[in-house]
Amino acid sequence: MDVIEGKALQVSDAIIACQLDGKGGQIAIEDKDIIHCEKPCWLHLNYTHRQSAEWLQSTPLLPDSVRDALAGDSMRPRVSRLGDGFMIVLRSVNHNSDSRPDQLVAMRMFINDKLIVSTRRRKVYAVDEVLTDLQNGNGPVDCGSWLIDICDTLTDHASEFIEELHDKIIEMEDALLDQRIPARGELGLLRKQLIVMRRYMAPQRDVYARLASEKLPWMDDTERRRMQEISDRLGRGLDDLDAGVARTAVLADELASVMAESMNRRTYTMSLMAMIFLPATFLTGLFGVNLGGIPGGEWRYGFSVFCFLLVVLALGVAGYLKRRRWL
Repeated sequence: MDVIEGKALQVSDAIIACQLDGKGGQIAIEDKDIIHCEKPCWLHLNYTHRQSAEWLQSTPLLPDSVRDALAGDSMRPRVSRLGDGFMIVLRSVNHNSDSRPDQLVAMRMFINDKLIVSTRRRKVYAVDEVLTDLQNGNGPVDCGSWLIDICDTLTDHASEFIEELHDKIIEMEDALLDQRIPARGELGLLRKQLIVMRRYMAPQRDVYARLASEKLPWMDDTERRRMQEISDRLGRGLDDLDAGVARTAVLADELASVMAESMNRRTYTMSLMAMIFLPATFLTGLFGVNLGGIPGGEWRYGFSVFCFLLVVLALGVAGYLKRRRWL
C-alpha cells in the first residue's frame, strides 16, 4: 500500500483526521486527495459514534484482528505485534470534569509506518496536547515520534497524579501527628486511588518496555532509547505507588490506634465518674426504700444534711482517686 485515497480516510464524525507533514506539522485530508504513504496519516475516533464504528468495522485499511479491540473490547494495557505494526491499549489519568483521576481513561491504537488509528470513548487529554504541538508546527514527524510523544505525555500525567497522591499522604501523616482525624472515607479513597493506579500502570510500564525492545523500521534507536526512558520513569512512579500503599497501611494502623486510645480515654473517664458516684448511689438507694426507721426522717433539716453528706462523700472519693493518680 503506497497510496491511499482520501475518501478512504473520511469519517464524518472523526475527532482528528490529518497527515503528518514530516516537519512537525499536519496536513488536512481531503476527499479528492490521493495520499502518498511516505508520511503517515492519523485518524482519532470516538468508537461510540455511529459513523466511526461503521468505518472501524468496514475499512480494508485495518486488519480484522484489531477491529473489535479498537472498538473497546480490551481494557488493560497491552501490546500485540501485527507484522510491522502494533495494536496497543494504554490507560490515561482522567482529567474530564466530574470524574476522579483514578477512573482511568482507555486509549486504543493501531499503528504502523503508514497509518495511525486511535480510538477512545472519554476524552484523552494527551491526544489534545500532541494535536496542539502539530498545529504549532513542533509535533511528531513520523509514527515513531508520534508514539513516543503520546506515551511521554501519558506518563507525565500519571507522574503528576502520583505526586498529588504523595502530597496527600504527607498531609494526612502531619494531621495524625497533631491528633487530627481525617474525614470519613478520605483514607479509604486514597488507598483505592493508589491501588487502581498500581493495577494499570504496572502493565503499562511493561508495554513501554516491550515497545523499546522491538525492532521496527519506523522506530530508530534514539526513539527506542526514549521509550525505555519513559518505561523507567513510569517504573519509578510505580515504586512511589508501592511506597504509598505501605505508608497508607501504616496510617490506617495509626488511625486505629488513635481511635482506640480516644475510646479508652472516654471509657476510663466514665468509669471514674461511676466510681465517684457509686457510694452516693448506694446511699440514695438505701434511703429511698420508703420504710419506717430511716434516720432523720422526721427531722426538718434531714434532707439538706443528707445532700451535704453526699457531696462530701463524692469529694472524698474524688480526692482518694486523685491521690492514687487515677484522675
